[in-house]
Amino acid sequence: MQRKAYVPGVAALLAALLAGCTGGSGDDEGTTDPKPGESATTPTAAQPGKYRTLPEPCAAVSHGTLDSLLPGIKQVTDEEQREKAYEGTATQTYDTDRKVGCRWKAESRVATDHLLVDFERVVSYDNAVSDDDRATDIYLERETAADLPEPVASSESSEASEASESPDSSSSSGSSSDESGSPSNSSGSGPSSSASESGSGDESGSATPSDGSTPTALQPRTLDDLGDEAFLDDALSSSRQRTVTVVFRTSNVIVTIQYDEQPSTTTDVPSSKDMQDRAWKLAGQLAGTFND
Repeated sequence: MQRKAYVPGVAALLAALLAGCTGGSGDDEGTTDPKPGESATTPTAAQPGKYRTLPEPCAAVSHGTLDSLLPGIKQVTDEEQREKAYEGTATQTYDTDRKVGCRWKAESRVATDHLLVDFERVVSYDNAVSDDDRATDIYLERETAADLPEPVASSESSEASEASESPDSSSSSGSSSDESGSPSNSSGSGPSSSASESGSGDESGSATPSDGSTPTALQPRTLDDLGDEAFLDDALSSSRQRTVTVVFRTSNVIVTIQYDEQPSTTTDVPSSKDMQDRAWKLAGQLAGTFND
């Protein structure tokens, strides 16, 4: 009888000792002691982007600017149709806080013009990558996809800069870069300030080669003084449709402007200089809205 009473007592003691060891082991595993010289602080999350909302795209371009880019709007005799053309058409989107856009179209006696303005707000879902860094990556992907040619020789750039600063290169439409709020051309990176009303033909005096190709000094290139980084592309199709695209990034927002013109006849060639100038001025105006 004494032996039977002794065994349960020993078992209870062993169980208590085992429970104490197990509890101590669990506490040790749940605590991580930093090594000498290290701190146990949590890494700081990457900074969010500067912009949390986007502008209303169809209201971002003034009537005066649309008159310059789409001369056919002023030729619409029906007032209701003309106002509808000014309003533009919003592009399809599933999240207006992330991506919005607007399209315009106008036919004139000499050409049909299209304009697209697109705003994209980039958000990084990686705590180690900021919104700005993610936007930079996306912008660089688009610049790489544009396959810009090597920069023109410095002598050609100087000639283009001197031509753009000459009195003869003033806008035939009577508007100046200061009035439109576009960036200055002191760097010589933007197009000249010449802009004709028709948008095509040789009336503007542009130096477009006879074959319709883009002049050397106006080849696709990166642009200075426009957002944080920017580039301009210029392409002429076999049907003589010219498409000028300007893309720039400001903080975590990427802005795309696509401006194209299709002449009424295949004998006309849209002026590369005039179209680039108009798209570049619009880009300057849009960039200014983000700085307000």
